[in-house]
Amino acid sequence: MRTFSFERATSPGAAAAAAAQTANAKFIAGGTNLLDLMKLEIETPAHLVDVNGLALDRIEAMPDGGLRVGALVRNTDLAADGRVRRDYGVLSRELLAGASGQLRNKATTAGNLLQRTRCPYFYDTNLPCNKRKPGSGCGAIGGFSRQHAVIGASEACIATHPGDMAVAMRALDAVVETVRPDGATRTIPIAELHRLPGEHPDIETSLAPGELITAVALPKPVGGVQAYRKVRDRASYAFALVSVAAIVQPDGSGRVALGGVAPKPWRVEAAEAELPRGAKAVTARLLADARPTRDNAFKLPLAERTLSALLREARG
Repeated sequence: MRTFSFERATSPGAAAAAAAQTANAKFIAGGTNLLDLMKLEIETPAHLVDVNGLALDRIEAMPDGGLRVGALVRNTDLAADGRVRRDYGVLSRELLAGASGQLRNKATTAGNLLQRTRCPYFYDTNLPCNKRKPGSGCGAIGGFSRQHAVIGASEACIATHPGDMAVAMRALDAVVETVRPDGATRTIPIAELHRLPGEHPDIETSLAPGELITAVALPKPVGGVQAYRKVRDRASYAFALVSVAAIVQPDGSGRVALGGVAPKPWRVEAAEAELPRGAKAVTARLLADARPTRDNAFKLPLAERTLSALLREARG
């Protein structure tokens, strides 16, 4: 076992400052992803900053009619909140589609957004992975790539973002609130939180070292019929091959975000103008630059069919 130091933070600012003061420090809350990575020695933090004692576990109404979801709100509590179920149904549905009840009881809002890829080449330390060890190569390129990205990938990495929550929040245009080590705060649109791999797949988000997510703001409800569908190899303990978050308005307009197809939640707002024409027209623009492998080319028609099913459901 690798040794590490540990402290319990007393405030968000103190947590950020503590993480910045020690090289290779990590925040820990539910630990549902980090602890697994530590056991495999993929993550080897020198210092852990426990943020569970911070008052970031509430869901609060905002003056504009939206909701502020604290970073430490557990997935179970978020999915069950009456306001979320009524006004942000796509978020509640995706939470219930993710993981197991036991994991949802521990997993936090911020941790869910920041979970790392489940690419098997990332998890196997005997294989090359630019995300785990920059410059070592990507074993998935030329390897078995059924689970991998069909769009947004690069010559350095074709891993996908594993989460469900971020896909729904992308459709909702959520905004992430943070605090930096110097105490300054900022907001980051969810569209800008996750980075595409480019030449540096090890840099996965736009967060600065030590920057701590404190909350996620959900804008004023947009109404419409909200739906989420996750296609996977088995009904539980499996990540999405393709997932679709859709919000459809009575006039036929709406929003669509995809999961399981890219290194980040995938949404192209321009494609949503095609919603009245149907799923085929939308996915043609959403995935216009797709570069699938032989193993995962099936994701393109699967995304279209999944969206088509959701649109039929939304339109009755």
